[in-house]
Formats: sequence, C-alpha cells, structure tokens
Amino acid sequence: MSRRTTVLLADDHTIVAEGIASLLEPEYDLVGRVHNGRELLRVAEELSPDVIVSDISMPLLNGIDALRQLRQRDPACRVVFLTVHADVSYVAEAFRAGAAGYVLKQSAAEELRLAIRTVMEGHIYLTPLIPRDRLDDLLRADAADDALGVGLTPREREVLQLLAEGRAVKEIASILTISPRTVEFHKYNLMEKLGLHSTAELTQFAIKHGIVSV
Repeated sequence: MSRRTTVLLADDHTIVAEGIASLLEPEYDLVGRVHNGRELLRVAEELSPDVIVSDISMPLLNGIDALRQLRQRDPACRVVFLTVHADVSYVAEAFRAGAAGYVLKQSAAEELRLAIRTVMEGHIYLTPLIPRDRLDDLLRADAADDALGVGLTPREREVLQLLAEGRAVKEIASILTISPRTVEFHKYNLMEKLGLHSTAELTQFAIKHGIVSV
C-alpha cells in the first residue's frame, strides 16, 4: 500500500481548522495544525510535510511572507493557500511568492482535495472562481505593481505586520529575537520609505496592502 500524502494545516480559526481537518483526514495524513505564520515555519521544518495548506491572513506572520521564508529554506516546498481572499492581487502575490495552489474557503469541500492531488502531481492549481485572464495580466506586470511590492525587506514586512497588530516594541523585539532599538530602527525606516508619520498610518498601509487583516 502506498504512503499517504502528509499535510500540515495552518489556520488561526479553530473551528475552520477542525472543518478542514475532517475534510482532509479520509484521504491524507494530517501531521499537524498550527495557528500562526511563525509556528508554521517552525513546524514545517520539523515535519517536512508533502503539502502545506495555509490561510493567508494569520497573526505574527502572514501566509505569503511565511511562504517566502519557507521557499528560501526549501525551494521545492508545496503550499496550497486556502483563503477568503478572492481579490486577484492576493492571488498574483501568492503565486509570485511560490504558491502551488489557491483555493477559496467557500469551495473547499469541492476543491481542496483535488488541489492537493494536483500539486502532488507537479502541477499548479487555481480555483475556477478566479478569473484567469486577469491573473495572467497581473503576473506579467512588473513586480513593483504587485500587492506587497513596495520595496520593503522581509524584516521590515515582519515588523510592519506586528506593529499593525498593535504589539509593543518590546514584544516585537522578543518575537523577532532582536533588540527594541532595532525594532525602532525598522519602524523609522518604514515611515521614511512609505512617507508615513505614525503607527496608525502604518497600520492602515498594512491593511490596504494585505500584510495584515482587520
């Protein structure tokens, strides 16, 4: 008997995660569940699952930025996003980051298992609910026009998300294992780069550009 495909699930909503787990378990070996992007990085490294099914909007580190870090460690990792975000700019950003699949939560029951099978066969899966022609246009566009392509470094995006979540400088320093002074330095750089003048303005920018959700 062939080995079942192993899946790691990342979603910060417990009830949603339980529903997804019950959907997957008849066909796949669900090896773990995590609730934020930082936990996803740690557990993915520990378990090396065949496929990661991840939400985009998660605390501490969003799914797209987590995927960028995952692919730096393992360019072959397969991530299928399962999300409420139907905006094509999110889809384009996900595939630019290296996503293997994109499924909307509203169609998970019909599509998620198919998406996992598809990416395990080496193909890309995109839900039919997303207009492919518009996505192709965005993917052909210059990266400077994408949803998160604002010239920020990965560390600056991490700090921006945590600031937008309302976390204090000392807490951010602890999460990222850097000094509070370094956090302040990144915050200053963010404001300079983006032409913003307060944490409130940074928060609004992060929401607008999909780095954090309301």
